[in-house]
Amino acid sequence: MARKTKEEAERTRQQIIHAARQVFHECGVSRTSLEKIAKVAGVTRGAVYWHFANKADLFFAMREQASLPLFSRVDSLLLAEGLADPLEGIAQALNEFFHTLEERPEVRQIFEIMASRCEYVDEFAAVQVEINKPALDFLSKVEVAYQRAQERGTLRPGLEPQTIALDTWAFAGGLFHHLLTGGPDAAWRRQVPTMIAAHVALRRPGSNS
Repeated sequence: MARKTKEEAERTRQQIIHAARQVFHECGVSRTSLEKIAKVAGVTRGAVYWHFANKADLFFAMREQASLPLFSRVDSLLLAEGLADPLEGIAQALNEFFHTLEERPEVRQIFEIMASRCEYVDEFAAVQVEINKPALDFLSKVEVAYQRAQERGTLRPGLEPQTIALDTWAFAGGLFHHLLTGGPDAAWRRQVPTMIAAHVALRRPGSNS
């Protein structure tokens, strides 16, 4: 393979990642070959192997390109220092995540691939552990946010941070599942910010149990 400049190599790498997202989403990961990705990317199979050791390596690169910046933004909102009410950080983090899924088709595609177009067997058996880590990290960070709210008196008395963190985790997971599987309709999806506000409001002092 001829020596390339760093800029050319990076352009080729991005072409391959973009093509992988398209083909994984259309065909499913197990039915996708590196040859098929190379054809869609307009490169040789050797070029794919130049940048990625195997299909799992390419899958991780595709995932990280979209998900890591999103997770970083969500974390910065969730655990922002100086918030008078840490519950606001929880609401902002949830809104950022679901707004991105609605407004960034390429990010949504990647989450759809991970959720419903990948069989986690063979070389992908270890991939599922890595994919589940952000959800578990989110759970632990939400618990920290609720603990801060409890310390600052903005959490309704009688609520346990660990328990309601699990509830918020399940709430977010349910929204995530329904939004990615296409149901219900678009009108329902527009109510997500209102649902998040209602969910968080139930944790505030004076709310009905």
